[in-house]
Amino acid sequence: MSEALLEIRGLTKRFGGLIATNEVNLEVPEGETHAIIGPNGAGKTTLINQLAGDLRPDAGAIHFAGRNITHLAAPARSLLGLARSFQITSVFRDFTALDNAALAVQAHAGHSFRFWRPARRDLALREPARAILDSVGLGERAHVLAANLAHGEQRQLEIAMVLVTRPHCLLLDEPMAGMGSEESQRMIRFLGGLKGRHTIVLVEHDMDAVFALADRISVMVYGRIIATGAPKEVRANPEVREAYLGEETTD
Repeated sequence: MSEALLEIRGLTKRFGGLIATNEVNLEVPEGETHAIIGPNGAGKTTLINQLAGDLRPDAGAIHFAGRNITHLAAPARSLLGLARSFQITSVFRDFTALDNAALAVQAHAGHSFRFWRPARRDLALREPARAILDSVGLGERAHVLAANLAHGEQRQLEIAMVLVTRPHCLLLDEPMAGMGSEESQRMIRFLGGLKGRHTIVLVEHDMDAVFALADRISVMVYGRIIATGAPKEVRANPEVREAYLGEETTD
């Protein structure tokens, strides 16, 4: 296994008497797709929020690319190459797909959003925006309003906006949320195309997606990681089967 790009040690977050993440330890090597699964309330999104810098841990440390980022704000982490998507699509629905991607280019370059109107004609923003749409398969949908894109296409657009930052590591929080079977399969193929090109931490309830995409899986229950391993190892783990996966996952 290669050296860890993302390393978590003793990460703990409390909300009153609830321990949402309880001394979580995890290493994610560069280039790995690492899925985090578990029942509702297990602490998965709280963990992602701490990794992204949207939530400060009460204890523990996060190292990224050899640097302690525990106390860095989210924008600073993004500049280092750690970027996230959200459970709920966060695109601008009244803008076209190309406008959304250009906004992401503009924001990453540090320009003010109040200059957006002339930016619509700025080739320095439009050309990389169009290139990123092409790369995620949305090139032909560039001039469609985001509100008129299919739900799966909106999720692809959101990930395209994250890819604008040229991240080393993608934090994907339930990218399949709200999708039907056909859309989920398209998203699996899309994310499969990102494997190896980016390190990916994937929080997901869709087990077809998890076992199709993940190099390794960690299982969270009550704020703790109870098992980490290759998909076959996780499937066969009796503690995991009892706590989460159930009998339907027999080999």
